[in-house]
Amino acid sequence: MTSKPLISCIIIFFNAGEQFFIEAIQSVFAQTYQNWELLLVDDGSTDGSTEIALRYTQQYPEKVHYLEHEGHHNRGMSATRNLGIHHAKGEYITFLDADDIWIPNTLEEQAAILNAHPDAAMVYGPIQIWFDWTGNSEDQKLNYLEQREYEELRKLGMETNTLIKPPILFLLLLQMKISIAGMLVRRQVIEKVGGFEDSFRGLYEDQVFCTKVCLQFPVFVASQCWYKYRQHPKSCCIIAQKTKKEYWHIQRPVFLNWLEQYLSVKGFKYTEAWEVLQKELWSSRYPILSSLLNRTQQTIKRIKWRVNRIALQKLLVKTEKLRI
Repeated sequence: MTSKPLISCIIIFFNAGEQFFIEAIQSVFAQTYQNWELLLVDDGSTDGSTEIALRYTQQYPEKVHYLEHEGHHNRGMSATRNLGIHHAKGEYITFLDADDIWIPNTLEEQAAILNAHPDAAMVYGPIQIWFDWTGNSEDQKLNYLEQREYEELRKLGMETNTLIKPPILFLLLLQMKISIAGMLVRRQVIEKVGGFEDSFRGLYEDQVFCTKVCLQFPVFVASQCWYKYRQHPKSCCIIAQKTKKEYWHIQRPVFLNWLEQYLSVKGFKYTEAWEVLQKELWSSRYPILSSLLNRTQQTIKRIKWRVNRIALQKLLVKTEKLRI
C-alpha cells in the first residue's frame, strides 16, 4: 500500500437540487488530500442534478465519474451505493451525502489514521449538526456536535482516538446509543461484509452496513469532527423524525428482523450480540408491554432513591443528636 492510497468518494443523489449538491461536490475538490476519485451515482433523478453531475464529469474526466442504474431507474440508496462501490478503484472508500459537506482536511486525516492502524476496518468521528449553512448568524447558536458514542464509551471505561474491538460498537448501535456517519472504510472490508443491503432502500441502510462492520471488525473512533450534516426540511432523516410512527413501528422492526436472520446465518446465535438483539426485538414486538415495563423500572428507581434519601436524612439527624 502506498502512503497516499487512492480514495474513492461516493456521492449518491436523487433530485439533489443545485445549491446543496454543488456544495457537496466542491467540498471534495477542497480536500487537502489529492489522490481521490469522485463517483457521482444517480438514483434516477428527474431534476437538474443529473446535468450538474454530467457537467463535472465532462470538466474533470480523470477525477469525476458519473454512474446510473440501467434505464435511469430509481433503486434506492443501498443499491445506489453498491453501484458506486462496484466501480470504485480506491483502496479506501468513503461516502458523502449530496446535501452535506466535508471540512478540507477530512480525507488526509482519516487516511493517515487507517495507514497508521492496519487492523482498523474503518474510521469515523463526531458529526456537526449544521444549521448555519443558511448564513443566518442566529442559526450558528444551534450548531452542535453529535457525539453520544463518546459519552457511552466513557461509561464503559474507554476513550476516543483508539481502536474499539467488536462487538462494543455493534451493541451501542443496536441499542441506538450511537450513530455512525462520515466514515472512511477499507475496500476489502466492504467486500467481506457484502456491501450494503439492497432491500433497505432508505431508512436504516447505513445502520445495516455499519452493524455488519462493527460486528466483525475493529473500528477507530476519533474525536475529530470531519463531517457537517446539513439540517433542512427535505432531509430524509428530518422527514423520518416527523413520521415517527413509520420509523418506529415499520422500519425498525424490519431492521431488527433482518439482523436476527443475519446473526443466525453468520453463527452469532447465543452470543452477547444475540441476547441484546432479542431484548430489542421484544421491545419492538410488544411496545405497550415494553413501555409499561420501562415505566415500572423508572418508578422503582425513583422509590429506591427516595427511600435512600430518607434513610440518609434520618442517619444525619441521629448523628447530630449524638453530637449534642
